[in-house]
Amino acid sequence: MALVSALGGFLFGYDWVVIGGAKPFYEVFFQITDAPAMQGWVMSSAILGCIIGVMTSGSLADRYGRKPMMFLAAFIFILAAIGTGAVSNLGWFIVLRIFGGIGIGIASNISPMYIAEIAPAEDRGRYVSINQLTIVLGILSAQLVNWLIAEPVAIAATANDIMTSWNGQMGWRWMFWAGGVPAVIFFLVLYFIPESPRWLATHAHTMKAEKVFQRIGGKEYATTQLQAIQQTEHTETIIGFFSLFRGKIGKILLVGIVIAVFQQWCGINVIFNYAQEIFAAAGYGVSDILFNIVVTGITNVVFTFIGMYTVDKLGRRALLLFGASSLAVIYAIIGVCYYYQVTGVTLLILVVLAIAAYAMSLAPITWVVISEIFPNRIRAKAMAISTFALWTACFILTYTFPLLNKGLGAHGTFWLYGLICVLGFLFIKQRLPETKGKSLEEIEQELVG
Repeated sequence: MALVSALGGFLFGYDWVVIGGAKPFYEVFFQITDAPAMQGWVMSSAILGCIIGVMTSGSLADRYGRKPMMFLAAFIFILAAIGTGAVSNLGWFIVLRIFGGIGIGIASNISPMYIAEIAPAEDRGRYVSINQLTIVLGILSAQLVNWLIAEPVAIAATANDIMTSWNGQMGWRWMFWAGGVPAVIFFLVLYFIPESPRWLATHAHTMKAEKVFQRIGGKEYATTQLQAIQQTEHTETIIGFFSLFRGKIGKILLVGIVIAVFQQWCGINVIFNYAQEIFAAAGYGVSDILFNIVVTGITNVVFTFIGMYTVDKLGRRALLLFGASSLAVIYAIIGVCYYYQVTGVTLLILVVLAIAAYAMSLAPITWVVISEIFPNRIRAKAMAISTFALWTACFILTYTFPLLNKGLGAHGTFWLYGLICVLGFLFIKQRLPETKGKSLEEIEQELVG
């Protein structure tokens, strides 16, 4: 169940990052190589779609269930993959990136929520982290596809050389089209998983919920889970949308929002979306850049496994604190390297270390935390708000990087991200409780009362 649901995460990762490898080619094709504001808009346009997807998916998931929303996301991924690679007009390219972003937004909200609602408490962190694993596998797949599709490019290649090449005319299109294959697979395998048992139980489908819980953990497990849901249900039915921002619920929602925003403003995602600029500033050519991107993707996958292994052992809070502090130190050193024009393998190693720290901490643990700290009946809405904040922060991060890079320089930009990591460390240390090993209902009783 978790693996099927987490295919939404795979498509999230692929569709989100594939544009980074296509960037050197479609920018020449659409003639925006000297327009940093337009580059930022094209790169961040999908995130606008993510925000739309998140805003709508929470209430729709509460009304119709988690599974129908995953079907919708899969259908959007299929159409977006075909359309984005087919167009030759920049306006339509942006529209289709926004449309595909809606699928990303739905998947990023619903897939980890579904997994959190089916997973046993003692292993929930590991199971929810499967979604992050598939995200990074999707990222790595996009990076590998981009690297394999793109024909070698001479270091001294001009824009005209790229424009008249196969890469400039067709290669970048196949990068997007390739994403249609896992999207079709996701759509088909969704037929083989049940609806979330917690959604069923809170919508008067007790018998169906019991069958799903029995499938997961046996009859005694099903009875225990249904009793726990019934005991907390009466405190949840009166909570409306605006009540989410008041009292104890409001404080927990604030924690979810800040952690979600911090996962983006820690800055690591610019390495995936703007690898061309980052590695070019370190002295690498286009072909070497695509290979370096694959190296970062492999690092991302390997250290995500470490995060999955440690999340239920070390706990959510400890890993988040480790990630924030590590990134702050690494960014400070990266900034120094850019300032003194240190290039080549030194910078590549630092970037790999930053991705490793992020992959085992902030990347998976954020999704674990925001999928488990909210009560059952409001989880979809509260998680949608947190995910909305995450994608809004991602939009701001992605759009502003070219402007910050131009205004502050690469060194100043990474120092700014380092400062944000320090602030994130202080917030997490002060405000985030530990949730490992507790059922969703136990977490609710502890946090909400």
